[in-house]
Formats: sequence, structure tokens, C-alpha cells
Amino acid sequence: MKAIIIPGDKTSEGVLIEAVALPWFDIIEEIKKDPRIVFQIPPRMWEEKIAGAYKKAGFDDVTLTPRSGDLGRDVIGVKKGVSSVRVIDQVKAFAPTHLVPADHARALMGVVIGDRASKGFLTTTSNFAPGIAIDPVIQDFIDWN
Repeated sequence: MKAIIIPGDKTSEGVLIEAVALPWFDIIEEIKKDPRIVFQIPPRMWEEKIAGAYKKAGFDDVTLTPRSGDLGRDVIGVKKGVSSVRVIDQVKAFAPTHLVPADHARALMGVVIGDRASKGFLTTTSNFAPGIAIDPVIQDFIDWN
């Protein structure tokens, strides 16, 4: 698969995303046709895809962090305005049977607090472990509760 983002300048946190490449839209169409394709996409390409989604959604600065040493942050999105919003996204490209455990969500909460981010998202190709939404430590941090 070709690159799905167009990288820009390097920063202390990673590389800024300048634009979304045309193959990004092709991948979305392929996933719509056959959702099982998500499990064939390599983990790093998922991080690129999520970074591209933030860029496409209008975030002013989108950073794709390095593959290792990312401090629990795979993608960082910043939306500027009267006040800036900083979003941390942790991407888990797991097989369908590999559920995201509560400890991963708790770790993300620590990253969001330590990074002073506005929001944190845990994006996965799989699903979350049973009970994660009612975990007393996590529950208050889920927007829809």
C-alpha cells in the first residue's frame, strides 16, 4: 500500500502531517466494501490513517509520533481558535479476538493528564474488554456516560 499521508516538518514530538494523500480515500472505500480488510493493514499504516482523519477533520496541526518512544501518543491533533484543543490518540491495530484491556484505557488517561491534553482517544480495529465502560476508574472519563 502507498503512503496515505503527506508528511511535513519534523518536530520534537514527531512529524507534522501536511495533507491526506489520494490512496487514503481508496482505503476508506475498500473498507466499506469489505470490513475485514482492516485486519490486513499494518499497524503503522493505521496510525497514518488516523492522523489523516484528523487532518481531514480540519485540525490545524496533526503530528504522527515516532514508532517507538512516543510516550503513549501515536497521533497528536491540535485545533486552534479562541482556545487550543489538544487531542491525543493511541491506536491499537489488534486482531478481532485481541480485545483492548482496561489497563490500556487507564494508561491513556495518565498520558492525557501528563500531557495536559484536552481529550484522549483510544482507536482500535478490535473491540474493548467487557466491563471497560463500567470500570469505576474509567467511567467518568467516557463522554457518553
